[in-house]
Amino acid sequence: MANSTPTSGRIRAGIGGWDYEPWRANFYPPGLAQKRELEYASRKLTAIEINGTYYRNQSPASYAKWREQTPEGFMFSVKALRYTTNRKVLAEAGESIEKFLASGLAELGDKLGPIVWQLAPTKRFDPDDLEGFFKLLPDKLGGLALRHVLDARHASFMMPDYLALARRYQVTTVFTDSDDYPSFADLTGELVYARLMRTRPDLPTGYSPQDLRVWAERTRDWAQGQAPAGLPGVPGAAAAPARPRDVFAFFISGAKERAPVAAMHLLAELGLTPQATPQASPEEVPQITPADVKKARGKVKSAPSRV
Repeated sequence: MANSTPTSGRIRAGIGGWDYEPWRANFYPPGLAQKRELEYASRKLTAIEINGTYYRNQSPASYAKWREQTPEGFMFSVKALRYTTNRKVLAEAGESIEKFLASGLAELGDKLGPIVWQLAPTKRFDPDDLEGFFKLLPDKLGGLALRHVLDARHASFMMPDYLALARRYQVTTVFTDSDDYPSFADLTGELVYARLMRTRPDLPTGYSPQDLRVWAERTRDWAQGQAPAGLPGVPGAAAAPARPRDVFAFFISGAKERAPVAAMHLLAELGLTPQATPQASPEEVPQITPADVKKARGKVKSAPSRV
């Protein structure tokens, strides 16, 4: 009998949110109704990280609407409510976790991807407190399997003890391509979650074509269970088991106006075609002129950063 074990996980690439004013000048078609922006974005990309859930709970009707507007195979990652994680004692977040998970996430059905628990930048690694928090994270929501991701933003997490704890509970750790937060690629869960935060306004594709090719190779390596070359890790840490993993790569922050184009280019480099869209090639990706960037930056100069 043939071995049916998959040799590679699935790679998805996308952006954070879909309601962003500058994208109406360089990503969404002219005249597209705002209520159809998710419908459009979900057919150019393969995943979106929902940011609004970090600031307030959404309604079951909203989750159901988002599910209905997106094609088969598309996935959302959901950032957990900040009041759950921005607290002194994480192990006391049980009631808040329950309320967040009961707010309607199950309405996403099989489009529910990872749940991201983002810690405050000041939150240091406390093994007892963190283990208490991990014990509060359920494996299922109704009939849906849950996959949990921790976005640790303090350098104290860059140690073998943290990796061992996260691996014990199969909690994925965000890999952040940034100088502003800890950036370590040690795998701790059953999937890979990368937040790519170096998009530049002077590059039409956000990242350079060469860098996008490198990231395409890295996501392939991750998906096939290999450790990509050239990424930082915790010194002296044991390697994670080599096995295929699903990969979620999001272009977040940086020059946010470039994020959709960067994600589309990455998918093109990987030869991946989003559902219900023609084959995308780098030449077909919308280009952004310097005038577009200047106009976009002027519109969001005073807007709060959501990363």
